[in-house]
Amino acid sequence: MSTATPIVHVVDDDESFRTALMRLLQAAGFEVRGYASAGDFLIAWPGDAAGCVLLDVNMPGPSGLDLQAAFASHGIDLPIVFLTGHGDVPMSVRAMKAGAVDFLTKPVEREPLFKAVREALARDARVRDAGGRLRELRALYDRLTPREREVLAGVIAGKLNKQIAADIGAAERTVKAHRAQVLEKLRAGSVAELVRIATELGLVLPSKPSQRRDA
Repeated sequence: MSTATPIVHVVDDDESFRTALMRLLQAAGFEVRGYASAGDFLIAWPGDAAGCVLLDVNMPGPSGLDLQAAFASHGIDLPIVFLTGHGDVPMSVRAMKAGAVDFLTKPVEREPLFKAVREALARDARVRDAGGRLRELRALYDRLTPREREVLAGVIAGKLNKQIAADIGAAERTVKAHRAQVLEKLRAGSVAELVRIATELGLVLPSKPSQRRDA
């Protein structure tokens, strides 16, 4: 997981407002960058950087809502706080339903602004933590051999070692050895933990797994 300082991206075509907002955020200790349009932001945005976006709704070219839609279509999870001087209820409802953290009206007050930014950065951190956990599990799973993956599938299905051995055409002692390797490689301490890991990885699980365990 990256330890880089998260960046608050301010996207607004009103230069005086953008500059004032950036100074306010910088004075509060935030790392800030500014952009005059959605296009400028997309050109400059460094892909996987942590942070959030303070986004004006009405701008020349792609609007803030257009940028939000582009985020969704490309699987970008960067949280958005909308800022507008011309917002209305349907617009704010649309933005919030699409996942915006908040919808603030200009001129925005300090405390609601800081609260929204902190909430957005906290949401981004939670998403990145979850993504880092999943990447770690996938890396561990990739270390399993094809035969170990077969044994894992049997274990999380609730099968006994002898049943798995019959399924894959191996000796029961071989299955036991593979099972121990699977537990070690996936850093799991129990079958229950293997099932949880398999669920996080999106592996196919039976709808009603057996509750039987090896003696």
